[in-house]
Amino acid sequence: MVDPQPRSRFHLLRSAWHQINLNRLQQKIRPRQMAIVEAGLIGVISGLAAVCLKQGVGWLGSGRLQMATLYPDWLILPVIGGIGGFLAGYTIERFAPEAAGSGIPQVKAALGYIPITLNTRVALVKLASTLISLGSGLSLGRQGPTVQIGAAIAGQLSQWLPTSPDHRRQLLAAGAAAGLAAGFNAPIAGVLFVIEELLQDVSGLTLGTAILASFIGAVVSRVLGGEELPLTPNLMDIYPYFSVSTIPLLILLGAIAGVLGIGLIRGLLLGLRLNRRLRLGLPWRVGLAGLISGAVIATLPTILRNNASLQSVWITSELSWQMLLLIFIAKFALTLIAFSSGAPGGLFAPSLVLGSALGYLVSYGALGLQNTLGIPLGVGSGVSYTTTFALAGMAAFFSAVTRGPITAIVIVFEMTTDFDLVLPLMIASVSSYLVAEAISSGSIYKYVLAWNGIHLKPLQQMESRLVGLTAADIMQRRVETLSSQMSLTEATQAFARSHHRGFPVVDEGQLVGIVTQTDLAKINQQKLEESLPLSTIMTVQPVTVRPHDPLPQVLFWLDRYKLSRLPVVDRYKLVGIITRADIIRAETDRLSGKTEAVGPQPEPSYVVYQTRDPAVGQGRLLVPIANPKTAGPLLQMAAAIAKSRRYELECLQVIPVSRLRSPAETAVSTATSRRLLKQTNQLRRDWQIPIHTQIRVTHDVSQAILEVIQTQHIDMVLMGWKGVTDAPDRIFGSVVDTIIRQASCRVILVKFPLQNSQFQVPAFDRWLVPTAGGGNSHDAIQLLPFLVKLSEQPEIRLCYVSRPQQAIGSFPNLDKETSYLKNRTSAVVIPVTVCAASVSDAIIDLADKNQCDVIMLGATREGLLQQVMSGNIPEEIARRSNCTVILVRSVV
Repeated sequence: MVDPQPRSRFHLLRSAWHQINLNRLQQKIRPRQMAIVEAGLIGVISGLAAVCLKQGVGWLGSGRLQMATLYPDWLILPVIGGIGGFLAGYTIERFAPEAAGSGIPQVKAALGYIPITLNTRVALVKLASTLISLGSGLSLGRQGPTVQIGAAIAGQLSQWLPTSPDHRRQLLAAGAAAGLAAGFNAPIAGVLFVIEELLQDVSGLTLGTAILASFIGAVVSRVLGGEELPLTPNLMDIYPYFSVSTIPLLILLGAIAGVLGIGLIRGLLLGLRLNRRLRLGLPWRVGLAGLISGAVIATLPTILRNNASLQSVWITSELSWQMLLLIFIAKFALTLIAFSSGAPGGLFAPSLVLGSALGYLVSYGALGLQNTLGIPLGVGSGVSYTTTFALAGMAAFFSAVTRGPITAIVIVFEMTTDFDLVLPLMIASVSSYLVAEAISSGSIYKYVLAWNGIHLKPLQQMESRLVGLTAADIMQRRVETLSSQMSLTEATQAFARSHHRGFPVVDEGQLVGIVTQTDLAKINQQKLEESLPLSTIMTVQPVTVRPHDPLPQVLFWLDRYKLSRLPVVDRYKLVGIITRADIIRAETDRLSGKTEAVGPQPEPSYVVYQTRDPAVGQGRLLVPIANPKTAGPLLQMAAAIAKSRRYELECLQVIPVSRLRSPAETAVSTATSRRLLKQTNQLRRDWQIPIHTQIRVTHDVSQAILEVIQTQHIDMVLMGWKGVTDAPDRIFGSVVDTIIRQASCRVILVKFPLQNSQFQVPAFDRWLVPTAGGGNSHDAIQLLPFLVKLSEQPEIRLCYVSRPQQAIGSFPNLDKETSYLKNRTSAVVIPVTVCAASVSDAIIDLADKNQCDVIMLGATREGLLQQVMSGNIPEEIARRSNCTVILVRSVV
């Protein structure tokens, strides 16, 4: 027989061979050597990416300005901005939604253990989209994107060479540092920004890896791309102007920068909210921002039409104060428009331009006040004085926006290489930081993450997740033991029956020794008689810990004696055992954000109550019941499906208990659960279907459901869902996420409507079913003939949503699905086609317009999760709509 998937098998073999080679490489290279190699690769690639951005943006910007001289600038600049913005937004939306915006909030979230995708795809899309958007005239910087590009390269490297989560986090930090260092040619600033804003970690490996990556990235960028701030002869002749009398003016400059920096942050957040209300897709939002930016730029002087030409703002002081004020206002407004649209680009460069213009304005204002009033303010004259204030303004405004005063000082210092500037930079940036923090605490990245529903925990809390844990918190309390008097033959048989590699030896409740597989080897080595007692080979007086011993002490003993397990004793009595797997599990639980008590892996669930009807169905439908308010409608839907498909109904109620207690030995009250399951009696009589019920006690609700799916051979699961999730790293919720990923059968999620936060009995008369014509939506449509029996006069609208750029034509699949439903139901079936930029907006609007009772969506396991992870259809529809939402996840 011909192999139906030779290509897939070839890829599997190639991947396996690739993984073997990687494992061999990791075995040959020591961890520190591997870190050096990784840092070097990250630095080189980040430097090359920064050079490509710098040269590419310059080339595209020059071409844009040249075209503006050949054609009417009022026409060509908006057109180029609009088209370029649309292409940049489309590239992001189509290939990597994670590449939108600055990129630094995504890196900050990834370093905070939030699951954010960072890989080669994100890096390439970020590079291409940033080139297009900045080359089209959007007023943003390229340094923020280089931070995400560097981190994405590091993230891909950590996938190719799998390592610990902590080391992956260090690599991401090194990539971010290399990206910033390459963007500004400032290696020290790259490291400090990561420490000060992103990572706040100065451990040896992190710092060394970040320093090396930053150094290499900056060297590559400077050698191939030139200096970031060209030191012209005029600037080289300038000596920083600083005296004690200028300190009040520098403090004033910092205070003004702090207030205006807060204004910029709040303006950006307001712009983000307004753009969300526009209900436009990312390409249209960025395209509109590019169009507006181009139209505004066309009215400005030539010096403001190219981001690169604005370097002259801080290199020379030949511009008038009127021109500088225009620069500040225009740059401020254009930055708000571009950033709030979600365009790829950062705030570093705009902050520096705004700060330099502000510094010039303050210096001119002080000089004019001194000359007008004749009051000696200690203000100097000439280029040195104004340029010093311009550079100090750069650091001050940067500090107000990013809340990184040290990074701000070092960036400007590394670009100018003038140590005499350090004092003015420190005074202005620290003043700005203090004023901004007094008004509103936190950087722009914190607020952008919060706007996206991500609230990072303080680093101290994250890094101390395991602090305070004791041996009693993580030990396994149910321990298999052996007796010292059992024969060696019996001991060997005990090892053969168990997956354990060692057993504590207990006599009369007291620990007297421990025996491992290594001890069993003594039987053959020493040719011992198998009738001898176990005490002959066991290790007496084993290393033990007490229940209240802290986790660091447990780790020390395991590492000191190279042990794989430690008995936990209390006054010579064995109370538990700790293995390395228990510690890894505890760390994983805490890193994933679980708040319940950590400990041993959950035991199998335990059935404490069940009823069984005759097994006469052709399949089984499982209904986990958790909420008494929604149990009735959920069971009605399940009964309709079970009746039409000739299924048996399996109703499950789960009682969770602490991991510190065994489900089989925990006393629980089943009175409430039994009353909940009694609703099935009337259901059995009305629908004439076999119904089984059971109550399980478990450590983990999702595990209990999966156990029922496997043991009872479930064909379909129908679950309730509240429509939102509280944690940013959860998609539907911890239980539902697990079922979607691991269940081998079809899964149906139902979110019932709420009225003033109260449950209302749902109607099932008007149905809206979006369909793209694929097999996934067909799986959902196949359930409609059964579900519409819940209504006496059902009406079904089959909706096909097309994109504006999609060619208009016939919809054969829509016609096919319409014919399918008309032949199998008595419902009124209405096909509808809608053209909209946002699928979710179109569906919600259509449901509201037609007063639909139910919206039904279909997807595969991977498709459903990916849609929600990218902020797409299911979650948004469930959150924003006021009707019942049904999500159908097909088997494959």
